[in-house]
Amino acid sequence: MAIISKKKIPFTISQKLKTYLKKYKRTIAVPVEYESLLRYDNSIPLYDNEGVDTLWETVFYAQSDMNTIHHDLKQIYSEIKADGDISVMDHLMVDRVDICQYGNTKPFRVRIVNRINDNFDYFYIKNADASRIYGLELEHLLSPNRINYVVHKNTLIEEHIAGIPGDQFIKFHLKDKNLNETRLAKEFVKFNERCFVRLLGDMHSSNFVVNIIPDFEQISYRLKAIDFDQQSYEGRKNIYLPQYFKQNNALINMGLKYMTPESVRQYQKEERSLIANRLRVARYRVADLLNAMIDDTISFPRHVASLKADLADFYHEPKFLKCKNMGEIVKMSLWMVFKKTDMYNG
Repeated sequence: MAIISKKKIPFTISQKLKTYLKKYKRTIAVPVEYESLLRYDNSIPLYDNEGVDTLWETVFYAQSDMNTIHHDLKQIYSEIKADGDISVMDHLMVDRVDICQYGNTKPFRVRIVNRINDNFDYFYIKNADASRIYGLELEHLLSPNRINYVVHKNTLIEEHIAGIPGDQFIKFHLKDKNLNETRLAKEFVKFNERCFVRLLGDMHSSNFVVNIIPDFEQISYRLKAIDFDQQSYEGRKNIYLPQYFKQNNALINMGLKYMTPESVRQYQKEERSLIANRLRVARYRVADLLNAMIDDTISFPRHVASLKADLADFYHEPKFLKCKNMGEIVKMSLWMVFKKTDMYNG
């Protein structure tokens, strides 16, 4: 089983990464930064509809600060949703601001409500961590999911990634009579492969969501990562394979029940082929990102040494041993998708 025993260390944004973010329009000026939201003077635990503690706390600001902060938060929402068109703000209100004290970046979650129809949406404000930004970019470029986020100085603003949290899906939806177990197991194999190729770690069931997609004859599923702090940070190969987290056992057992080793290899190859196609389409942008990552420090030498040894053994590829940092390991891992050899035979 994959176990992470220590809290992830955050890394500051390097100048080269800042240049990348500016080039690809990932930076904006916003009226409120992460540090500003820490000025709350009270908080209460947030419980779900079943009375269970969500581990989030709803924060409250002094009356003298609240109107300004709420206005600025609506301004940020208009920036990420409507390209700064403030006309969308008239019918919006900030319903709630929550903080998660247990997250690596201690994120704030802002709930925005439409007064006209009571529809609501969320976005997140976090301390910017270079690892997370690399993870968000790689997800945007190499997965089937588009990611909307922006950076201002040391503040990271992320759009909400909609879906049923994986742990809740496993708890409440696996007994659904309409569940297509074969398709769900197939999607888990493909998700497992996406995470491993781009080295996104810690994908236990609390760190991804499940989208249920009705088709004209069947139901399909999409698993989406929602936590990117563990992008190429840990030193053990199994951390980057969701199949090794005990929290995902129900999905793993489903795969063992409904798929043969041959079909698993087929889906792995299919996903690697899709990643290869995305790499070809976005090759210049991926190259810019990897160049920034190679010049950056996003892990520790002992983790680099351990991971490159694991991957060299797994792929039977000694070139991994020449990698000097996590950026070079990610680059080598992505290069492996173009190799014609079947990595999973023997």
